[in-house]
Amino acid sequence: MTSTVGMILCGGFGKRLRPLTERVPKPLIEIKEDYTILDKQLFDFKNAGVNQVFLLTGFLSDKIRERFGDDYMGVKIEYVEEDKPLGTLNAIRLGMEAVGPGKQCVIRNGDVVADLNIKKMIESGEKSDHPLSIFITRMVSPYGIVEISGDRLVSFKEKPVLDYYINGGVYFSKGDIDFGDFDVGDIEKTVFPMYAKNNQLGYYQEDGLFWMAIDTSKELEEIRKEYQNREDKPWGYEKILINTEKYLTKELFIREGYQTSYHHHPQKDETMYILSGAGYIEFEDRKEYFGKNDTIRIKPLENHTIVAMENTVLHEISTPHPDDTVRVKDYYDIR
Repeated sequence: MTSTVGMILCGGFGKRLRPLTERVPKPLIEIKEDYTILDKQLFDFKNAGVNQVFLLTGFLSDKIRERFGDDYMGVKIEYVEEDKPLGTLNAIRLGMEAVGPGKQCVIRNGDVVADLNIKKMIESGEKSDHPLSIFITRMVSPYGIVEISGDRLVSFKEKPVLDYYINGGVYFSKGDIDFGDFDVGDIEKTVFPMYAKNNQLGYYQEDGLFWMAIDTSKELEEIRKEYQNREDKPWGYEKILINTEKYLTKELFIREGYQTSYHHHPQKDETMYILSGAGYIEFEDRKEYFGKNDTIRIKPLENHTIVAMENTVLHEISTPHPDDTVRVKDYYDIR
């Protein structure tokens, strides 16, 4: 994989989230205590192997500099500040000038929280015949829908996944972007349609993962609810669903090509229920492969790592020992 830089659009006013965004730039809104939208995005870049990120700032730029400085967990942070807001096109143009000619990059909207596999998107973009690619995902209806038959209503569906794809707000460029005759405006309404018309625009698709653009107080409330018992990991996330005196239930999401640490539990006895995906659990003396609907038990003191060959979601049902983990080997830099 060729060296890739990251770029995050951080200069918007966040008008629909006022008064909160009158003193805090939208990317610095906390989705859980001391963990912002921008923390999540930089964390994902780090764990995809992107070690240099350009923050395209504007409104309240100093607040972002104060928080992150020039380093985030080993990721080098650069700033490109737009003096006057002229749309995403101009911000990205300034970013590309700072990055330098011919450098491939991943560009992200600064208000999107998504669990996509950035490393896989980069690899896909490098293999593509198209110079520019957009992450797309299936749209979840913001409303419940009804089904009708003849003159009667026959069923209800609560916010189903629709047969439409949306622009997920993450873009990959193999090198320089041709901005054509456009100087200002939103790149989604100018350059992207031009690329599409010239058959130069590809896409990277992932479905069934968490995705949300935070634009309103309702969406902010939803993302904070999602993160109430969730902790992002280099390989995906871990979320506590049930925690009682008798048992503990967690949801784990592991991205394709990633794996958990090699570890064991001194007391915890756990069973993994595979909801979707495929992979294997590697023990000291064996590998146990899994697919959807499989179950695998892991006894106390058994060293193991869970490896995902596809995006995998599983439920871990165990005895109530939430902090009972001894890491033998970590596969990622977690400083």
